[in-house]
Amino acid sequence: MEDLTNRVAQSALVTLNLEEFIHPGERVVYDIKDNLFQGLMLREKDFRAFVKDHDWSQYDGKNVAVICSADAIVPTWAYMVLAGKLQGHAHRYVFGDLAALEQELFHEAIAGIDAEQYHDAKLVIKGCGEKPVPTYAYVAIMQKLLPVASSIMYGEPCSTVPLYKRPKVATA
Repeated sequence: MEDLTNRVAQSALVTLNLEEFIHPGERVVYDIKDNLFQGLMLREKDFRAFVKDHDWSQYDGKNVAVICSADAIVPTWAYMVLAGKLQGHAHRYVFGDLAALEQELFHEAIAGIDAEQYHDAKLVIKGCGEKPVPTYAYVAIMQKLLPVASSIMYGEPCSTVPLYKRPKVATA
């Protein structure tokens, strides 16, 4: 009987699992609607008193999405004041919902990748996993790695969808 050979394990394929780039920090929503006067508008004096007395340490290390879920008048400076208070406490904060926050977290993680480590690599971007990875991350990783990889595929090493193969340069 012949020994079975795992050709996938012996191949030069490099698997990149975007689940590994999910930031482990807690995600929270800060809804400025709770600071509105009668649910309609922001009063500066009340808001500044709240900001001064609020315990901002509860956001330490967390990822914060700042929104206003009410149809209300909220001046831009109010969001800027919140940003100033979250700075130094939150790991990351954005204006927008949790999807916008997740996009920013993936942007941060992908920006930190040294693309040169994948120079001329044959990459497989893992497609199935236990945690949800937003489509944004798949597009962003392509943008990051297309200039350096020799080929990029999607899926699992045993069953991939080819996405990109660097054209061979004709030699004279």
